[in-house]
Amino acid sequence: MSVWDDVQGQEPVVTQLRQAALQTTPNHAWLVTGPPGSGRSNAARAFAAALVCEQSDPAQRGCGQCHACHTVLAGTHSDVTVLETEKTTISIEEARELVTKAQDRPASARWRIIIIGDADRMVERTTNVLLKAIEEPPPRTIWVLCAPSPADVLVTIRSRCRMVNLRVPPVKDVAELLIRRDGIEPALALASARAAQSHVGIARRLARDEGARQRRDEIVRLPLRMRGVSAAARAASSLMELATAEAASSNEQRDLAEKEQLLRSLGAPESGTLPPSMRAQIRQLEEDQKRRSKRSITDTLDRALTDLISFYRDVLLLQLSNSQASDDELVNSALRTELADYAEQSSSEVSLQKIEAINDVRRRLLSSNVAPLLALEAMTVSLL
Repeated sequence: MSVWDDVQGQEPVVTQLRQAALQTTPNHAWLVTGPPGSGRSNAARAFAAALVCEQSDPAQRGCGQCHACHTVLAGTHSDVTVLETEKTTISIEEARELVTKAQDRPASARWRIIIIGDADRMVERTTNVLLKAIEEPPPRTIWVLCAPSPADVLVTIRSRCRMVNLRVPPVKDVAELLIRRDGIEPALALASARAAQSHVGIARRLARDEGARQRRDEIVRLPLRMRGVSAAARAASSLMELATAEAASSNEQRDLAEKEQLLRSLGAPESGTLPPSMRAQIRQLEEDQKRRSKRSITDTLDRALTDLISFYRDVLLLQLSNSQASDDELVNSALRTELADYAEQSSSEVSLQKIEAINDVRRRLLSSNVAPLLALEAMTVSLL
């Protein structure tokens, strides 16, 4: 067992971080980049665990068995702070808290480690708050930032970090992780990993939730039903409803568990009216959950559009290969017959245009306040 076991399909990165953890004075700032689902946060946590591992032999650090390794991976180590915002952006207040935390000496480990899991969600003003702390941190503090690509982080920050670049892990590696870690049946694990396009988190959800698999299947089949403007408008509405349902499904149990835990920690009575002080904390929790829900819907809608792109990606592959592409090369191999029929009715140039139209909407939804349904309706009409 090792802390690196869940960093699947990233052997060069594991080697790089293992060697860094062996050093007496590793680099003070790191930028871990890679596409969604490549395992950026897993790699950052594994690196943190290796840095604070209790093994006296440096070669054994990252053992995955000592108390320090367990608490880092569980998110409870006192010297490892992880910020993964539930909001659209990381606030200046949150950044200032990290700067203050970074000044503290480690309580029990060799290093104090600050992990920012969504560094791409910092606006320029927020990034400037961190700049001095990252440029000249205290002697025992290490920063680990995660982002989809180096371009998502300001150059002033990027230039002060050592780069770690993750790739999209192979489908088979993701399937093996699901089988080993979650006990998923091999055929389902492989199908889920392929449908998720090697996104580890999405693959796990698809493998464990039949409802999620059904919603994805409906999204991927939307182009087959679009035969006119009215059908395109209905498809946009369906896409919005499916994304909202997926977000609600993933948040519902978590929201309920958080509320129950807060009530227990406050010693709330099982019945009757709550005291004003408790009601205020419950309202604050509900407001935080609403903000998280907003981001969750945006992220889920982005994922739904990625699934929709996979349809046209498969169509394009069949067009370029004269329908000779193997099932292993297709994301949606179960739809091969429908994909082949669709490919014959169009050209590769048109398929590329449709993929770009969807990507354009993804960018607009993530970077502006455009009304999602209106953007989706315009997109689906352009796909006709």
